[in-house]
Amino acid sequence: MTKSLIEDTQDYVVNLLKDELPSSFLYHNLTHTLRVLKSTRELIENTELSEEEETILELSALLHDIGYTVDSENHEAESVKLAEAFLKERNVSDRIIKTVSDCILATKIDGEPNNKLQEIIRDADASHFGKKYFFEASEFLRKELELRGIKTYSPAEWRSENIKVLTHHSYYTAYALKNWQTRKEKNLAKLMGKKKKRKKKLDVEKLKAKYKAQYKNESPERGVQTFYRTALRNHIKLSDIADTKANILLSVNAIIISVVLANLISKLDTNPYLTWPTIIFLFFCVVSMVLSIIATRPNVTSGQFTKEDVKNQKVNLSFFGNFHKMELKEFEWAIMEMVKDKDYIYKALTKDLYFLGKVLERKYRLLRITYTVFMIGIIISLMAFAIAVKNNPNVTIEDVLPQSNIETGFINKKSEIVKEIRFRI
Repeated sequence: MTKSLIEDTQDYVVNLLKDELPSSFLYHNLTHTLRVLKSTRELIENTELSEEEETILELSALLHDIGYTVDSENHEAESVKLAEAFLKERNVSDRIIKTVSDCILATKIDGEPNNKLQEIIRDADASHFGKKYFFEASEFLRKELELRGIKTYSPAEWRSENIKVLTHHSYYTAYALKNWQTRKEKNLAKLMGKKKKRKKKLDVEKLKAKYKAQYKNESPERGVQTFYRTALRNHIKLSDIADTKANILLSVNAIIISVVLANLISKLDTNPYLTWPTIIFLFFCVVSMVLSIIATRPNVTSGQFTKEDVKNQKVNLSFFGNFHKMELKEFEWAIMEMVKDKDYIYKALTKDLYFLGKVLERKYRLLRITYTVFMIGIIISLMAFAIAVKNNPNVTIEDVLPQSNIETGFINKKSEIVKEIRFRI
């Protein structure tokens, strides 16, 4: 009868938890119930108990958490209700039912056992504290609390909670104290070791952050580096812009000259009055091209230095023009000498910044002159052509350029100019 009752109870619990328990219960599920049953039987085997007491304990272990299927907040009370209804259907005596109910209620966190059976069931319910799988079970409980929306713990917070629980927990039975207490203390020591290690790591990080912040506040090093980096980058961008502007003007003038050579030069024999406007126009285009070339033409220095120049910090090793003719060994030696002295590095960067500025000043000054010459040249050329045509009232543009040439030559060249300007921009 006893064996049949335990088997029926186990089947009832398995089916109930499988069908009614939500999937968010990662800890308080069938696995936990079977673990408690196994621990209960382990305690029963090592304790002198009557057959009836053994049955009561096994029933309590199986039924102690079935109340989670009804109300997780008061699951002990709900477990008692479900257990009483089930056992009454199996014609179990009221005395056994009452004892099982008392054992279930004794598993409350804030409860205290009043007899040997309650001590056994409490130790069995907390047996995972003294098992190797404690950390696995603990992690399932943390995730369960999160999934059920009760509370979300960080690993550090959960570690502190576990330390608090293990510190205040005590086993009651002699067997648990002898066989589980040692493992529980090892688990507690491991938790405290991890906490201490984490605390030490946090202290080191705080100390690093403190000194880093202090260093940043007390030393202008970072600000100086940012200044040089930003200034040099801006100078290089401005140099690229200047080269692009000069290239656009160079391309435009080249296309204009090709149009003039292809269409006007061949007409000067029959239209001599266009000679001077054409010469003026070509002159300004050529001058603009020459100035554009001068603005973008690179200057290369000697490319050599002496050891005295390095020792006296007179050479700027950040510019290729100062070392492109030197041997690799000499250059490596010079670099090693420079990096030994922080002031030398800043001095070299300052020189680089200064001479880049001088180059930019020259480029933009020449570009301004070039664009001014180009603008004035276009205006004067148009005026010269207008005067020439005005002084020859019987001549039209068709006399200067045939219609086919206008359409296929000038208009096509105009399209080429527009496309070239768009491409360059």
